[in-house]
Amino acid sequence: MHRKRVLAAVAAVLTATALNVPPAQAASPDVNALDGACVALQAPNGSFVVRNALGGYQATGGATQPFRLQKTGAASYLFYGTGTDFLGQGLGTLGVLAAGAASADTNWRLTASTGDTVTITAVTANRHLAVDPILRTLALRATGTRFTLVSASGCASAPEAEIDITGQPFTGTVDGEVRGLADLHGHLTAYEFIGGDIHCGEPWSPYGITAALVDCPDHEPAGLGAWWENLAGGGYPTFTHDTKGWPTFRDWPKHNSWTHEAMYYRWVERAWRGGLRLYTNLFVNNAALCEIYPIKTNPCEDMASIRLQAQRIYELQDFIDDQHGGPGRGWFRIVTDPEQARSVIEQGKLAVVLGAEVSQPFGCGLRNGVPQCDRADIDAGLDELHDLGVRRMFVCHKFDNALCGVRFDSGAAGTIINAANYFSTGRFWQVERCPTAAHDNTISVESDVLSGALSALLPPGVTLPVYPSAPHCNVNGLTDLGAYAIEGMMDRGMMVDLDHMSVKATDQALDLLEANGYAGAVSGHSWLDPSFYPRIYSLGGMAVPYGFGTEQFHAEWRSMKAVADPRYEFGFGVGFDTGGFGHQPPPRGTNAVRYPFRTFDGGSTVDRQRTGERTYDVNTDGFAHYGMLPDWLEDLRIVSGPDGQAIVTDMSRGAEVYLRMWARSLEI
Repeated sequence: MHRKRVLAAVAAVLTATALNVPPAQAASPDVNALDGACVALQAPNGSFVVRNALGGYQATGGATQPFRLQKTGAASYLFYGTGTDFLGQGLGTLGVLAAGAASADTNWRLTASTGDTVTITAVTANRHLAVDPILRTLALRATGTRFTLVSASGCASAPEAEIDITGQPFTGTVDGEVRGLADLHGHLTAYEFIGGDIHCGEPWSPYGITAALVDCPDHEPAGLGAWWENLAGGGYPTFTHDTKGWPTFRDWPKHNSWTHEAMYYRWVERAWRGGLRLYTNLFVNNAALCEIYPIKTNPCEDMASIRLQAQRIYELQDFIDDQHGGPGRGWFRIVTDPEQARSVIEQGKLAVVLGAEVSQPFGCGLRNGVPQCDRADIDAGLDELHDLGVRRMFVCHKFDNALCGVRFDSGAAGTIINAANYFSTGRFWQVERCPTAAHDNTISVESDVLSGALSALLPPGVTLPVYPSAPHCNVNGLTDLGAYAIEGMMDRGMMVDLDHMSVKATDQALDLLEANGYAGAVSGHSWLDPSFYPRIYSLGGMAVPYGFGTEQFHAEWRSMKAVADPRYEFGFGVGFDTGGFGHQPPPRGTNAVRYPFRTFDGGSTVDRQRTGERTYDVNTDGFAHYGMLPDWLEDLRIVSGPDGQAIVTDMSRGAEVYLRMWARSLEI
């Protein structure tokens, strides 16, 4: 929250009180402009609201007991006390009580009343805060007391993550080009995917950080219940972790935790203030994993999940706008075309591009080799996605579907996902030894003898998860329906993300894009065989690596720049995949990054990020959360040695090059 805002309304109330101005002459407070104000509640008889020994409140105080107002929405606030507590509804008509955590029951709406007074209404109960005429205790009533908000001192700071970057975001252009970092692959809305309960916490809450950053209830006791995190993620070798969030955050977020929220909106704001100017949010889901996972609140169907996540990201935009003065005034701007994105970036704001990465888009699953969709479903689905603002999408993801064969996952995660592929399609991944140097990821179990024997015994189309020795390739490529979907994306000016396609499907998809001269080809987090990068660059598309550790990322930059097409401008980006099931850049265990340091544009100063009692340092914590992006970039500059300035320059041109690629995709 922006506590330094000038609170003219509160100052006017204080002035009126100090000068004994009659209430009718005092200015009415602007109930929408009180975020961060430090106030005391004064009853009509002049007494102040104070805490009592029973955990409630009463209007008997001669001295003030201040509250910090923390905005939750239009004219609605949390009242944060000095005892790390909130004014809560408590027992309602029997008496309000202090609450230890923010929630819907601590949300209060202010309404300007006569003179300088306000009425205070419990939002969920729709009852008004009132002083009992005899006991002087506070309770909820049909008719509320008219309180005066008196400016006070001694307020506690409301719980919040710090930005710890000073200076103004860069605006304008350099030689006619926008400047800023581009993240081509992220999942800010993943807290709603796979049923909504596999991911712990949320990127924002109107009730603040204590409500947003919480662990999953099923992780108790002490993290032992986090079976997906423990088996597939590997971030907690002892299978335990401290489940407490605010204010300690001892064990999460961390660079190798898969399920804890790492994209809290204040951390995203820090990334923006540190130079991020273009961010792609991919609505992500996996219907089969949702069906298998035992705890769920949301529907499993992929398109239903996309609709919900689209609703959530527009709500986040509105939330940030409200903090900054109203519609269109926030730093987080969803864009739907390159010209709009360019305007947003020139204003120094963050352009947010929407995409879709689901396993069965348009209901295009596959069951025993039979497609579960047709061309009409694809047309309707593409139209709906476009209407939601989606401008980039994947044709397949994690599982084979009616559109294409998938690039496998390896390791423990691959074993689990292969089982889910069977659940989804009626068959395990189908593998052949690759006929060319390009290959998909290696999966277990490998046995030439067993796979040969099973192939001879099993009927056609029936598979078991026993495979020939690597290199492995999915036998399934791009289907006719998949080609039809890509043609539909080109017709609508949508970018095609080639990641997660099998080698065979990627080759066929690039054939189709090349035949149409379509520039909107993207590899946003290097989930394809590197041999395809030259073809993407030759189309005028954009390929960037996963958000690796800085040493590996430097090596990726060098190899990818070497195969770039000189006919097109070169800029670089990254796909951190934050919010997805993937590790973030680890710490290098050095003290290479010296705090404070300057941002790449020289306009701001970056210090260690603080959230509650936790201070994050990229040297020891790595990319623990998304706010560590500018710290990661500084480490990248250092680790790249003589290439340091060149790689930072290429990264700073990432947003510009993406916009040019996007514009080219609309030219055919």
